[in-house]
Amino acid sequence: MKPHKISFVNAVTLISFGLWGYIDVDYSPTALIPVVFGVIILVLNSGLKKENKMVAHVVVLLTFLILFGLVKPLMSAIEGDRIMGIARISIMMLSTILALVVFVKSFIANRSKKN
Repeated sequence: MKPHKISFVNAVTLISFGLWGYIDVDYSPTALIPVVFGVIILVLNSGLKKENKMVAHVVVLLTFLILFGLVKPLMSAIEGDRIMGIARISIMMLSTILALVVFVKSFIANRSKKN
């Protein structure tokens, strides 16, 4: 899968599941953090499609940050025994991990093309 496609899927996942979390957790503003990251990644997607290296690195950084940003909410959902919260955050994390794997593979492929 191409980086811009998985990034698009990840952004949409972060936005939709983040909004779901916002509504589900009594309109908690912290649930909007994945939404903000998703929107930024979505806006940068056209630069990814054009294979802009700077945009790619920014998107990878944002993707990496949101992965670590989702750890605490996952722990809270586990402690609170909120099954839907665990599922929702796990899906966002899985999508983010898949995006990072595709990015790393793409960077490796591009590096080996140069050599």
